[in-house]
Amino acid sequence: MVVIRLARGGSKKRPFYNVVAAEASQRRDGRFIERLGFYNPVAGEGHENLRLQMDRVKHFTDNGAQVSPAVARLLKEYSAKVASAA
Repeated sequence: MVVIRLARGGSKKRPFYNVVAAEASQRRDGRFIERLGFYNPVAGEGHENLRLQMDRVKHFTDNGAQVSPAVARLLKEYSAKVASAA
């Protein structure tokens, strides 16, 4: 089963997450199918902290991929941000 989840990167106390589509059996930071965006929770003012490729996220979810709770929250936040910008 494919799951869309966060893969942690960055250094100690400076987290950076890649939003990836991966097999559920793979490790959190292990092999993934495709990188769908990023989330930087410690981004400074004026820096982009979240970017997602919504067309690819939709492609994977339409084909049966599950979304983790953290990514579901980020998707909701990102879609609200995009809707307010348009």
